[in-house]
Amino acid sequence: MIPTTAKATGNYLNSILAVREAASRGYDEAILIDMYGNLAEGAVENIFLIKNGQVLTNDQNSSILLGITRASAIQIAKDLGYPVEIRNLKLDELFDADEAFLTGTAIEITPIREVDGRAIGDGARGPITEAVQNTFFEIVAGRRPEYQHWLHPVRIEAGVRKAA
Repeated sequence: MIPTTAKATGNYLNSILAVREAASRGYDEAILIDMYGNLAEGAVENIFLIKNGQVLTNDQNSSILLGITRASAIQIAKDLGYPVEIRNLKLDELFDADEAFLTGTAIEITPIREVDGRAIGDGARGPITEAVQNTFFEIVAGRRPEYQHWLHPVRIEAGVRKAA
């Protein structure tokens, strides 16, 4: 087995197959479970659940790649005053969640409205997801000075990008 913490091209084969299967069934994304039937992650994203005001996400033993955007969402949630619990997540917890979202480099922070035709919460982006998402967008736009150390400015001179 290839360690899930290795960001290796071969690890994405399972994700590609999962997305293809999801698309063939009319869904936008796949959510994967681990060998024990627990939630793992999206095809190439980490998953977060919100229940009773608490933010929940998987730990490193949950067959996940520990993403940078995941770490950012955890820190943002804590900074906003939401309790964060990192542990194995059960599939029923997804269906019983008040809110859910995915994180990843390409999708940033994206709410989950429904899974298998079942609404998550009230079927819309929830207030905690919105707060974490909006804060993330403000940070990447450079509008949150307290997070400036997360950013690495890139200058554009004569059409050439140069790292600052």
